[in-house]
Amino acid sequence: MNAGFTKRKQSKGNRTGFYQIAGWAIIAAIAFSILLVFCLRRLPPPTSAFMMERYAAALFQKERKTNIRYHWVGWKEIPPHMFLAVVAAEDQKFMNHWGFDFDSISDAIGKKKKRGRLRGASTITQQVAKNLFLWPGRSYVRKGIEAYFTVLLELLWDKRRILEVYLNIAEFGDGIYGVNAAAQSLLGKRSAGNLTRRDAALLAAVLPNPKQFKVKRPSSYVKERCRWIQRQMYQLGSVRFQ
Repeated sequence: MNAGFTKRKQSKGNRTGFYQIAGWAIIAAIAFSILLVFCLRRLPPPTSAFMMERYAAALFQKERKTNIRYHWVGWKEIPPHMFLAVVAAEDQKFMNHWGFDFDSISDAIGKKKKRGRLRGASTITQQVAKNLFLWPGRSYVRKGIEAYFTVLLELLWDKRRILEVYLNIAEFGDGIYGVNAAAQSLLGKRSAGNLTRRDAALLAAVLPNPKQFKVKRPSSYVKERCRWIQRQMYQLGSVRFQ
């Protein structure tokens, strides 16, 4: 009787110890994530999770060189129409939401019921959270962590910073990350500052799927999307990103 009681007590103690360790691990992870996001309010990210995933894949495949082009440029070095182009293309309610566009999410769910496929409804903030901190995938766990980082970004960064980081880590072509590398490698520009309004619209047009849509040899779909973005830019006019 005493032996059985002792075993149950030990088992309960083990579970308590496990829960304590798990609790402290969660608290540490939350504290680290808050510190990381806070530090990146001002510091240029040296890399992103998606770039690191590409480096890891190259290492696993024993490739000697990883063809990644990434050149950080600050807010003032990017023309205003480039910011306007990505907002027009990807998230026209960007300035008015707190990281989630519930109307677009509802619309995407409705279309999934009709077509059986979920259309993307991610905001720019969600894309920054995904590209900067997370791994590729569509699991509920990853979506939950993405939502957590989205809230952190909206709380700790201003809209200008979110856009600035987005345009520096977004992939515009195979291994081409950031608007400056895209301007140089895909459009032959000296820097992002030399992009025209049409250039900006063309770069924004490939963002949904830069591995399929090409800047150098745009398909008829990309050309039409580019023209649509230019019309949306005209309708949006001058947007103050504060």
